[in-house]
Amino acid sequence: MTTRGTVAVLDVGCFSARLLGVRRGGSLLEPVLSHKTRLRLDRSLDASGRLHSEGIDAIVSAVGTASEVAVKSGIEDVFCLATSSIRDARNADEVVSRVKSATGRHLRFLSGADEARLSYRAARAWFGASAGPLSVLDIGGGTLELAAGDGMRADFARSLPLGAREATRAWRLDTDRPSEDVIEALRTHAVEEVREVLGEDEQRLREFGTVGCSKVLRQLAVLAGRKHEGRGRVRALHLEDVQRWIPRLAALPPSRRAELPGISRPRARQALAGAVVAEALLTVFGGPAVICPWSTTQGVLLSLMEDPAELERPAVRARAA
Repeated sequence: MTTRGTVAVLDVGCFSARLLGVRRGGSLLEPVLSHKTRLRLDRSLDASGRLHSEGIDAIVSAVGTASEVAVKSGIEDVFCLATSSIRDARNADEVVSRVKSATGRHLRFLSGADEARLSYRAARAWFGASAGPLSVLDIGGGTLELAAGDGMRADFARSLPLGAREATRAWRLDTDRPSEDVIEALRTHAVEEVREVLGEDEQRLREFGTVGCSKVLRQLAVLAGRKHEGRGRVRALHLEDVQRWIPRLAALPPSRRAELPGISRPRARQALAGAVVAEALLTVFGGPAVICPWSTTQGVLLSLMEDPAELERPAVRARAA
């Protein structure tokens, strides 16, 4: 959405609601507005996939606060994007209705494939055309997004239910001492699922440069301790790094994982599952993955700046009250 030459996105995820605004025609490296409210929606999802009332209250409060910050900055219109923790909740319509009633804001949902395309767009903008063909990997909380291409737009985009939070829940990796057999089963499952969705494109995409566009991969790269390299001094995550750290993460309870470099306390419980899925990805794609600091949020901003109609397709749903 645009107001007075500014575009703004509110990305409401599992752990935060982040508001980011940039001037139209300006640089994403120079935001004119940045605000974050912390959330813990992972604590508010029950076994059936419903968000509890306290989680909904937290979302309403976060959107309301971000809305006030935006208005005070002279920005009336904000693209409010809700990610998989809300999109895939069984009571998502209730959440959207509550937010609309309390704040006047519409939460919008992107399909997994569209999130993948936007992550690719952000990575391409960061690395530029000179980087050549790219395969972009984005491990979220609920889903895993894969995209690839050799131009400004992805020609391949897929989504799988292999996010770090979802894998932790589905494979019961939230115990203090998860079974090695379960870890191996998740690893095998993830490799098979990724290879199946790539199909005949697997060999072609293995020859592309591999980019990681998520906090899961970013935190693993910090944990691995590789020196910064390339443009913007970004990190790279290697297969052998992940393989070395998986047994160490498995041996630590979540509270101890949070003491490790790069692992934040809110994401500590899902760090092991994220690492196992990352290992599967680097096994299939051949790695290493160069870490990109931009992801879906920046992809949405680029679309708002360059082609707003792209975000008004039927796949981008605004659920009204």
